[in-house]
Parts: sequence; C-alpha cells; structure tokens
Amino acid sequence: MAGTVNESAGARPGYGQLLRTRGAWTFLLPGFLARQPFAMLTIGILLLVQNTTGSYTTAGAVSATAGVSMALFAPQGGKLADRFGQAAVLLPGVVVHAAAISLLITLALSHAPLWALFAAAVPAGASTPQIGPMVRARWAAKLTGSPLMATSAAFESVTDEFTFVIGPVLATALCTGVHPSAGLVAEALLTVVGGLLFASQRRTQPQPGRTSGTGGREKGASALSVTGVRVLAVMFLGIGSVFGGMQMSMAAFTEKIGEPGLNGVLYGAFAAGNMIAGVVVGTVAWRSAPQRRLLVAYPLLTLATTPLWAAGSAPVLGALGLITGMCIAPALITGFTLVEKLVPAGARTEAFTWLTGSVGLGQAAGSLVAGKLIDKFGAHHGFLVPLCGTALALLVLLALRRSLTPPAEESAVAARGVGHREPVPVD
Repeated sequence: MAGTVNESAGARPGYGQLLRTRGAWTFLLPGFLARQPFAMLTIGILLLVQNTTGSYTTAGAVSATAGVSMALFAPQGGKLADRFGQAAVLLPGVVVHAAAISLLITLALSHAPLWALFAAAVPAGASTPQIGPMVRARWAAKLTGSPLMATSAAFESVTDEFTFVIGPVLATALCTGVHPSAGLVAEALLTVVGGLLFASQRRTQPQPGRTSGTGGREKGASALSVTGVRVLAVMFLGIGSVFGGMQMSMAAFTEKIGEPGLNGVLYGAFAAGNMIAGVVVGTVAWRSAPQRRLLVAYPLLTLATTPLWAAGSAPVLGALGLITGMCIAPALITGFTLVEKLVPAGARTEAFTWLTGSVGLGQAAGSLVAGKLIDKFGAHHGFLVPLCGTALALLVLLALRRSLTPPAEESAVAARGVGHREPVPVD
C-alpha cells in the first residue's frame, strides 16, 4: 500500500494515473454494481406504493420514510465497518436488506394497512449498504498523502451522478414496463450480488480499527467528535437542499408552463453541470489547501442559486440549472477530500456516511419545504430553498472555518511561529 502512494505522489494527478492504482479495479467494478440500488430504492418504493394505493401522497411519505431511515442509520453502519471491517458489515447487511425489501413488496401487493408499510420502510432504508462511502474509504486508505486524493473524490462524485442517472431510469422502466414491484426486486438482487462481490475484495478494504486509532481516537469514538466533520455535515445539508429544491421546483415549473416533459431535460442539464465540473476538478493539480478552496467554492454555489427563483422561461432555467450544477461539484469534492486530512483512518467510512447521509437529509427536507412553498405561493418560490439552504450553511462554514484546518497544518504553523520569534532585550 505504501508503494502505491509513492508511485502516485510524484505523478500528475489525473484519472489515468488514478485508475492505474494497484488493485483499484478489483473494488471499482463490483462497487459500481453494488451502488446502483442506492439510487433505485426510494423511486422503486414510490412507484410500487403509488400503484397499490393510488395515492402519491402516501407513496411519497413511505418513500421518504425509507430515505430518512437510510440517512440516519448509515453512519452507524459506517462506524461498525471502521471497527470490524467492511465485509463484516456487508455480509449480514445485504441479507437483512433483501429480507426487508421482500417484506415491503409483500405488504404493498397485499394492500396491508398504511402503518405496516411505514414500519417495513424503516428497516428497508436502514439496511441499505453504503457502498459509496466504503469505496471512498478504500481510496483514502490507498492514497493517504497523495495528490490523487482530490482526483479520487472527483471520480467518485462523477460516479455518484452517473448512478443517479442510471438507477432511477432502470427502476422506472422495470416498474412501468414489467411489474410494479420489478424495480424493487432488481434493487434487492443488485444489492445481494453486488454487495457480496464487493465484500469479497478483502485485500483492498481498510484495516479495521478495534483499538485506539490515529491521533488518539478512542475506541468507539464517533467521527462526529471531529468538529470539522460536523461543519462539513452542515455544509452537505445545504447541498442536499439544492438537490431537493431543484427536483421539486423544476417539476412544478414545467407543470405550470404546460410542458411537464421538459422536467427531465431541465434536471438533466443540472446533473450534467455537476458531472462536467466534477470531471474538470479531478484533472486540476491543486496547489491551494482544500479548506481554502472550499471557502471559494461554497459562496459561489450560494451565489449561483440566487437568480433561480426569477427564471421566466425553460431555456433560462436550464442555463441557470447548468451553472448551479457546475458549482456543486467543487464544493462537494473538496468536502470529501478534507475528510482524509481531518479524520483518522479508523473513522473515515463513518465520516463519509455522515456526509452522504447529510445530503440525503437535506434533499428530503428541501423537497418537503419546497413543496409547501409551491402549494402556498407558486412554483417559483420553491427555488428559494436552494438559496436559503446554502446561505445558512455558508454562515456556519464561515463562522467555524478554522475547524477545517487539518491538525498537522496547525502544528506546522505553531512551530513556525515559535521558530521566528523576535529576540527580546533583557535589562
């Protein structure tokens, strides 16, 4: 593993060099297969429950229950993976998830009471394997101290976006073209097959930290004990509000102008901006510290969301969505890059799951608030959610920006300060 870092450290950080990292493809391919269900779960539940109950409100509530459960329980799974190893968490996890999905499908098709659907949605969401954070933790273990860490964060951001393009389309096609439950059946199968293949790649998984880890981290301590992780979690909540607010508001906007079919085109422009910027960020050899880049990238994201509410036509909204998407990737990627510098190796999987969970919570909250604003005031008011969400997170980021400075850099600054004291004359 040390050899991998040394080989990478002197090279120009780029995707070609990253993908030549020894052993990378052994976890990337099964990881890509296993992370598809993450984007299929909520839409699969939504389509199944809507078909069996005839209510979008009910379907949305059950789907949101699974999404919130996933976001809340994911960090606990990440903490267990850090302590006992990823395979030890994945092997029982995929079995529990498949059983929970089977129960939910059975209850929905048998027209069970609503409370039963909500009850089944909780374990279905809570047991969803967090493959994305596990892949990021494997990159971090291989590339510690390498300039390729930022490239790997960009690569994973683009992969996540690609997943959220493929997953929902696949689930929707199966639910509408085969059977209402087919999307969830495929989700469960991919979880089991992809999860088992990923878990079998034990040589690339980070070493479990059963005892005190780097930096004096005590056994069982949470990644949230690092102040910088809490700040990043708030920042990622703001990013999630952009996703949720944009999804809901674009749907309402296209419905208002009588062109609901444009919703996919407009959101596609937003997602494309994110993917394009992610690709570009990964090819740049950054010289500035990631915490400094974040203090530039996040204000730009807030600024980009400002004119959304005033868009008067689909082309204008598409262009503004593209720009907003392009401003998300730099902030998102830089935040993930900081985890490697702020968090001990024995807590990184948990830290990554807190951040991805924060995006999910922000997305759910953004959709909820945007929906209420749209119902009460009109389609354009939903676009205030991305602006307000990122603005509030930016205030926290600016107020606590010092917590994002890695301990090693603080020590270096302190050492330089001691070494450069002016001599003081003594009487």
